[in-house]
Amino acid sequence: MLPDSHSATERAFHAALRAADPPAGLTAPDPSEIALRFKVYRNNVQASLTRALAAAFPVTEQLVGAEFFAALARVFIATSPPRSPVLLHWGADFAAFLAQFPPVTHLPYLPDVARLEHLRGQATHAADAMPVAPDALRTDTPEALRLMLHPSVALFTAPMPAVQIWRAHQPDARRAPLTAGPDHALVARRPDFRVIIEPLDTDTHAVLTALRQGDTLGTAAHHGDPTPALTLLLRHELIIATGGPE
Repeated sequence: MLPDSHSATERAFHAALRAADPPAGLTAPDPSEIALRFKVYRNNVQASLTRALAAAFPVTEQLVGAEFFAALARVFIATSPPRSPVLLHWGADFAAFLAQFPPVTHLPYLPDVARLEHLRGQATHAADAMPVAPDALRTDTPEALRLMLHPSVALFTAPMPAVQIWRAHQPDARRAPLTAGPDHALVARRPDFRVIIEPLDTDTHAVLTALRQGDTLGTAAHHGDPTPALTLLLRHELIIATGGPE
């Protein structure tokens, strides 16, 4: 454990990164340069975090423009700074921040797009797991099967056409008119490490939600035809275990 004095110094230093003045106790050959040197350091930290946020939310940045995103990021960094040197989970509250940020209230779809991008980032860094062979689903009582899905699997839903907007801003996207929401999607990482965002209809989303919650295939089928859901899971190798009733 760090000494109390060292911990207090660290807390003061971190707080100063979000304040106007450098922390007390800094020294330099020319004391008049302390504020200038610390400003350079603060700006470097801000720039690095802004780049990290833009890398995690590239479509969100496209939607508002790089210059506006940089200004928006400074506010977010000040209110929700990273709590760890590891930035994998930083940005989990970015969508909530956008939902309450007055300058973007005229873009009601923006928080949902950010939420989808965060799920994509989480899928990228999810734990590894080996898929089962398709034969594992062969049984005389398929309705009793329970499917364990890959740790990266997440199910997304939004009242706005967030999935369509995200897809429209991909490099290979073709122009197409947006349809009214809600939008649903399966977010996951394949064994080849490619992260997918697959649009879903309402029934398939409901079936996958039931399966992910541990329902049997028979119970999940009450929400709709399970064939599209199973086809997706098998095509992307997202089933890692099967079992019978508990």
